[in-house]
Amino acid sequence: MNFYTYQAEARKTAIYPELGNNLMYPTLGLCGEVGEVAEKVKKIIRDQDGKWNDENRKELTKELGDVLWYIANIAEELYLPLEYIALVNIEKLKSRKERGKLKGSGDDR
Repeated sequence: MNFYTYQAEARKTAIYPELGNNLMYPTLGLCGEVGEVAEKVKKIIRDQDGKWNDENRKELTKELGDVLWYIANIAEELYLPLEYIALVNIEKLKSRKERGKLKGSGDDR
């Protein structure tokens, strides 16, 4: 599956108030799902000495899918294709690498 297909399919399952004019809902949902990813990783560190197995990979895959769904719907609310977002991000990272600026902070480094 590519980003275009995923974004279109994810949008077909979107049901929330003012769909198409509501950036807040999917943004808050993304925050919640990222927290769930962090919580699962924390519990793997705490309860399983940081050792990954097929079961916890499966659970994390589900949570990462939810993160992706919310990102796709935020992008849709902004009329941005995920493919474009991915391309811009990779170009930014390549530029930083070429200039020796992968470390550090700030968006425009």
